[in-house]
Amino acid sequence: SCLCGSARCLLCGCCPSAKNSTITRFLFTLFLFMGTLVSIIMIIPGVERELHKLPGFCEGSGSVLGVQTNVDCSSFLGHKAVYRMGFAMAAFFCLFAVLMVCVRSSKDPRAVLQNGFWFFKFLLLVGITVGAFYIPDGAFTSVWFYFGVVGSFLFVLIQLVLLIDLAHSWSQRWLRNADEGHAKGWYAALCTITFTFYAASIAAVVLLYIYYTKPEGCTEGKAFISINLILCLIVSVVSILPKIQEAQPHSGLLQASLITLYTIYVTWSALANVPTQHCNPTLLVRNSTGSATASEPLTTWWDAPSIVGLVIFILCTLFISLRSSDHPQVNKLMLTEESGAGPGPGGAEEEGGVRRAYDNEQDGVSYNYTFFHLCLLLAALYIMMTLTNWYRPDESFQVLRSPWTAVWVKICSSWAGLLLYLWTLVAPLVLPDRDFS
Repeated sequence: SCLCGSARCLLCGCCPSAKNSTITRFLFTLFLFMGTLVSIIMIIPGVERELHKLPGFCEGSGSVLGVQTNVDCSSFLGHKAVYRMGFAMAAFFCLFAVLMVCVRSSKDPRAVLQNGFWFFKFLLLVGITVGAFYIPDGAFTSVWFYFGVVGSFLFVLIQLVLLIDLAHSWSQRWLRNADEGHAKGWYAALCTITFTFYAASIAAVVLLYIYYTKPEGCTEGKAFISINLILCLIVSVVSILPKIQEAQPHSGLLQASLITLYTIYVTWSALANVPTQHCNPTLLVRNSTGSATASEPLTTWWDAPSIVGLVIFILCTLFISLRSSDHPQVNKLMLTEESGAGPGPGGAEEEGGVRRAYDNEQDGVSYNYTFFHLCLLLAALYIMMTLTNWYRPDESFQVLRSPWTAVWVKICSSWAGLLLYLWTLVAPLVLPDRDFS
């Protein structure tokens, strides 16, 4: 019965006292993680060499509207597989985002589709994935690359909102513990963490200058590093100005140090996509001037920036799925109100003294179904671009290159994050009539 039943039916034995909304989000996130795992497996060099054995996989690379004919896909099978898996996951979550528009409570008949029928949802995802592997290349690869770029940029903005919220919550909680317990240890911990973040940022900046710039040339890399370093210094100084401290007593260098470290990471990730071997020592071997053939050794796609990006993706996705923010304004932005949700009229069932999972959305949903699926859709596009290092095939479909588009999107996202954090600092001064407590 759990194959067609609710989420709490499926996991009630493993998750006593769990809310139906939490379990549902966890299971959808599990679907996303399963798709990510399949993508990682397919891009492993040993597995990638065997993908041409899939019926119709390479043969499906023919022309679309005459764009390309007789394409040899053997040089980017892993890239193609990740794109197909990303398309399948995006289509799956897009379908549910459309189906769940304006669902107000679990009494809506569509809520049953959201919280139940997990076996058939899994079959649907598998079916979409199988169909995606028969999509011909040609225009698809080029067009879907730009879908991935836009989706990844939007997901990076969501990451920035969550990161800024984490920084503010972290500082407020530790300062509150220090004030209540009169313990100097909390202040010492704050200073230690802040110093560590800044030290790591300074060391990273030095390494970026060493490895991604040269005395002659590499002007873009020098400009990106310098601009972001100056912006990080500005937000750090602004965060401790007397007027900012008066308006926001909990504002401080901990938040600024965390934002600085993340900004330097995004800068590193952008420089790793600079399509010039002279200025980018981490440029992949397959992005050479010669043709990439199946006889050449295949390079593993993920490098250090991609691994860090994968970890951040997992943490942010779990944050979206399993908990809500301590700040009501972030909950409004993310359309979640989990903290105020309680058991519905039926309450939590007691079985042998053990409190079981219950439906907490009979009076109203605790999160916006459509927005949640849109977040997972953007996450699927982000992980697709991360696993392929934002590379794309050239016009001949023989060489995978890193375009400047990826560099500029990442740099712009770092600037957007700094501006967003700066706005959280100055907003109480600009809008004095609003409550920012």
